[in-house]
Amino acid sequence: MSLLARFAPPSMTAEQYDAIVARLYEEGIHPAPGLELEVCFGSGDQMKVSLLFDSQEEFEAFGARLQPVLAEMGMDPGRPEVVEVHNVIRRNP
Repeated sequence: MSLLARFAPPSMTAEQYDAIVARLYEEGIHPAPGLELEVCFGSGDQMKVSLLFDSQEEFEAFGARLQPVLAEMGMDPGRPEVVEVHNVIRRNP
């Protein structure tokens, strides 16, 4: 079953988010197996991130690789809200 993880860090700018994503690509962590969608939104230092994963196991595996990078970059992601997804509607390509 898919799950949605919503992160609302105490403070994160678009520049910090972009630096984190660039680092994850450099390290081969992104795109993570099972990651269906990542959305970053907000403004100023109140950026938030939502991740849609195919399974809890894939999300946890991503988290295990993500946490050391965030710690090294001095980013506190806060505790995510994690919910099971009932349905996802996608547009046709």
